[in-house]
Parts: sequence; C-alpha cells; structure tokens
Amino acid sequence: MRTLLNLIWLVLGGIWLAAAYFVAGIIACLLIITIPVGLASFRMARYVLWPFGSVVVKKPNAGAGSTIMNIIWFITVGWILVVIHVITALTQAVTIVGIANAVVSIMMIPVTAFPFGKDVLDKDDPRAAYQTSLVQWR
Repeated sequence: MRTLLNLIWLVLGGIWLAAAYFVAGIIACLLIITIPVGLASFRMARYVLWPFGSVVVKKPNAGAGSTIMNIIWFITVGWILVVIHVITALTQAVTIVGIANAVVSIMMIPVTAFPFGKDVLDKDDPRAAYQTSLVQWR
C-alpha cells in the first residue's frame, strides 16, 4: 500500500517538491557556510520524494546548534519551500484523490520550516518505533 500511495504522491506533486528541495540544496551548497543547509535540503528532498513509510522524529541530542541552523534555514530557503508546499497542497486538493496528498503536504510544513534536530526514519526502523512511543508518553 505504501508503494501505491508513494506513486500517487510522486505523480501529483512529489516530483516537483523534491526538485524544489534539490535546487535549494544546490544553491545552498554554493556557499561554504551554508553547506549544512544544502545537506539538509537534500535529506528533505529524499523524504518528500517518497514520504509514505517514513516517520520524522526529534533527535534526542539536538540543542542550540539546531536552533541556530533552523533560523538560517528558514531565512534562506525554508519560507520559500513552505510557500511551495502550500501551493502544491492547494493544487492537489482540486481532485478527490489529491485531497489525501494535500493533507500530507500540509503536514510536512513544520519539518520543511525547521528540519534541523529531526531525523527521517523508515517506519520499520526500531529507532522510529522507540521515538514515536516516547512522543506518545509525553
């Protein structure tokens, strides 16, 4: 089922979102200081390309460095990618099949805006099960 959902996602906007992240990553890697932003953008491109079956969890050791990088990310490319997610969600919501994809696109916005201090894991990964169980108990 994940594969079918991912294929529908890919056709209805995932490829364009991933391309936007990839371009943002290339632009960010042009400057040496923003290479971590570019690497995060490439990581997010992989997640946005094939999101079903993945889970985003908070890194337990994320600290002030993640906060600073999130600020740099949001100022440089994060806000543009958030706008692209909103536009994609609006266009996906036009069709009945696309409504579920629009919801997924909107749910990705917090990770899009602030990706540092988070990991994208496969749902079958034991670390993902452990991290999501911690979130449920908090």
